[in-house]
Amino acid sequence: MKTVTVNASRSYDILIENKSLHKAGKEILKRVPACTAAIVTDSIVDSLYAEALCESLRQAGFNVVKFVLHNGESSKNLAVFGQILEFFAQRQLTKTDLVVALGGGVTGDVAGFAASVYLRGIRLVQIPTTFLAAIDASVGGKTAINLAAGKNLAGTFYQPSFVLCDPATFSTLPETVFAEGVAEAIKYGVIASPKLFDKLAGGNAHCDLEDSIEQCISIKRDLVMRDEFDNGDRQLLNFGHTIGHAVEHCSGYSITHGYAVAIGMALISAAAWRLGLSETDCSGLIKACLAANHLPVSSPFTAEQLAGVALRDKKRRQDSITLVIPQKIGQCVLYKMPVSALPDFIRQGMGKEP
Repeated sequence: MKTVTVNASRSYDILIENKSLHKAGKEILKRVPACTAAIVTDSIVDSLYAEALCESLRQAGFNVVKFVLHNGESSKNLAVFGQILEFFAQRQLTKTDLVVALGGGVTGDVAGFAASVYLRGIRLVQIPTTFLAAIDASVGGKTAINLAAGKNLAGTFYQPSFVLCDPATFSTLPETVFAEGVAEAIKYGVIASPKLFDKLAGGNAHCDLEDSIEQCISIKRDLVMRDEFDNGDRQLLNFGHTIGHAVEHCSGYSITHGYAVAIGMALISAAAWRLGLSETDCSGLIKACLAANHLPVSSPFTAEQLAGVALRDKKRRQDSITLVIPQKIGQCVLYKMPVSALPDFIRQGMGKEP
């Protein structure tokens, strides 16, 4: 068992323990008095893990209600967000009740957003069931839904009261879904941990999984505690994401988050080296690491298509946009550029001249 504590606007523990889902109720009760717990989960996770969670919560004295959304990015929208809020109201949740997000990043994002605005905020527990959600969406307090114009354009900063990560739930993931979490873990290696990067480059993502989760979460914890509201150093966590989100959007979300971020990291690192923005050529190492984990390194979309979406990204500030540039494995910097330069930058990442 490993515990990481986040001291942000709300302090909370992240408990990482294999086969811990059965004691979720007991662990939540240590931090939240017995009340109504509204579980939000998706149609796949519901059949796998919801009953075990319901039973654990009931045994701990919680009244349990449940909302099930359709699995996939298509549920991360205004309509489903509204349905969840209406469900909370119909079930008469009060300010002292609790939302429990059980599932992957989509579930955590939309349930977290709903918890943050219902009655101007009720308590939230995150129980991620994917590697990606465990090291990304469930930690740090970002919640969001997508709009027609782009990904994660509406949301809040809202820290949970507790996060329970049971890596045993990853055992039911298809390898392609597990690989999405590996892409996010590679990001952490590039921005802060050569040791983690080397482990993943060796194709050892499944080894010592609790240790890898703890490393990733600790890196994110440190950045969140320095910059909770994403105005400075926390933006380092966006390595690969500005272009990655554009890839997702251009594909109609058929290219999922981890694969899109992999493409974003490959393009950014290649462009940074070609333009003399990196101390060393990280691009070959990053591409080799991605390929070793069966992740893509090239975009099916043009630079113009990606730039058109990326310029609607939430990291844009008027006529500039901030990208995360690798200096070497384990160290990245923030680089502000004019929005007009983004298409040429992406072209450089594709190996094309402006």
